[in-house]
Amino acid sequence: MRRRSLLKTLATLGASRLSGPGWLAGALPAAAAGLGSIGKPQPFDYARLKGMARALAAGPYRAPAGPIPAEVKQLDWDRFQAIRYRADHALWAQDRLRFQVRFFHLGLYYSSPVRMYEVVDGEAREIAYDPAMFDYGKSGLEGARLPKDLGFAGVQVVFHTDLKRDIVAFLGASYFRAVGGEMQYGQSARGLAIDSGMDRAEEFPAFNAFWLERPARDSGKLTVYALMDTPSAAGAYRFDIFPAATLVMEVDAALYPRKEIERLGVAPLTSMFQYGENDRRAAADWRPEIHDSDGLAMWTGRGEWIWRPLVNPASRRFNAYLDENPRGFGLLQRDRNFDHYQDDGVFYDQRPSVWVEPRSGWGRGSVQLVELPTPDETFDNIVAFWNPEAKPVPGRELLFAYRLYWGSAMPFSTPLAQVVATRTGIGGVVGRKRQYFSWRFVVDFAGAGLAMIGAGTRVEPVITASSGQIEIESARPLDSIRGYRAMFDLKPADGSVEPVNLRLYLRANGQPLTETWIYQWTPPPPGERAF
Repeated sequence: MRRRSLLKTLATLGASRLSGPGWLAGALPAAAAGLGSIGKPQPFDYARLKGMARALAAGPYRAPAGPIPAEVKQLDWDRFQAIRYRADHALWAQDRLRFQVRFFHLGLYYSSPVRMYEVVDGEAREIAYDPAMFDYGKSGLEGARLPKDLGFAGVQVVFHTDLKRDIVAFLGASYFRAVGGEMQYGQSARGLAIDSGMDRAEEFPAFNAFWLERPARDSGKLTVYALMDTPSAAGAYRFDIFPAATLVMEVDAALYPRKEIERLGVAPLTSMFQYGENDRRAAADWRPEIHDSDGLAMWTGRGEWIWRPLVNPASRRFNAYLDENPRGFGLLQRDRNFDHYQDDGVFYDQRPSVWVEPRSGWGRGSVQLVELPTPDETFDNIVAFWNPEAKPVPGRELLFAYRLYWGSAMPFSTPLAQVVATRTGIGGVVGRKRQYFSWRFVVDFAGAGLAMIGAGTRVEPVITASSGQIEIESARPLDSIRGYRAMFDLKPADGSVEPVNLRLYLRANGQPLTETWIYQWTPPPPGERAF
């Protein structure tokens, strides 16, 4: 669990707890692994899980029941980190399968027990908490003194190719993460986002129970089911997980609203951007760049490829990009040059990108991006998700199917040249006295056929701005990247501090050569426009 920023972010989140319903009384034995069980086995499949979620949504939301022991809840960071799961107690550890499952202990920010089940041949039994599963080290906890029904905080998955490092983790609310071939955690996904980026408090749905389906002996697929609950809705989820250099998750989500939801976030991604080459507002650290992702990529239903660099804004920023049946979107870490980060501790150059691919038509809606100010790298401040145009209403089932890809190489990319860098700074002409304030934008494109363009071919930048005046525009070859550099200045409207939306792509003889770069820039107040 190397992503310290996620844990700090989750300090404000609450994970709900199941209580009462008799159809959750069953559980798993896993006797071969030495794990205890609770109750009798009960039939289980995804259809039954959807029935559970529908039944939950038909009644009032039940808040988490009962606190955990004070000595567990009061664990600080160091003492919580001292607790280790014993590898020999992993689910399926003795069964020579390609997957093993381990569990997170409660404590620190995680104070609501999450129930765990094993599914074998269509029947589920609940896994019993046992302090023997954990090495408490210097945590100060004594396992023998803890309640026998304490429960778990979350679950982590390891693959047979490396039994020391986990590849997937579900921990906190409906958050989960995965790694690609670099075995490096970074950004997170969530089951659902509700009212993210609005003026009121965001609602954080929680996974309250997981069902872990025992894989076949030689299977490279692990199926995990989860039940979600929150005041506004309940939901049933199925994750088919395929470890690889680019890890793939096939996700099915069935949602059952309790009430109308104003801003529903489907397939939400959560990341961190403190500063980069395009935005150095918060660059007080010695490292050149600090971010898990550097841009939002979108492949629209009409086939356009769009790249939107991320920023760390001075105040909350929200953007919605209208679309119909999007082909995909993702928060990507395109810049993978170690020299651009110089971080040999948490390795931002190795953080996985995540791409969302709808497996069915999602209709009309928008990809929405929330950017929040962050003072440092310990807070996730970026959220991207799909928001359907039709508002969810009680009594109507919502079904979403999509794939998540985790890693450095995404399965889809534009056939055109891509943006590889965005830089900004004061505008004007070097050597000439500036007569007014302007801001310069420098965008580098590489790939596709840019290196093949001959000297006689005129490449032109196509630039639009929602306000202000575009000046000193140009596009010229950049041999160091075998691509092109586009440059322009923007003179903002007098006195305006409204955000300016910018679009840019390169073309030759009317033919687009690059994906579309979009950006939102907020002019400084008139009194701060030094030139």
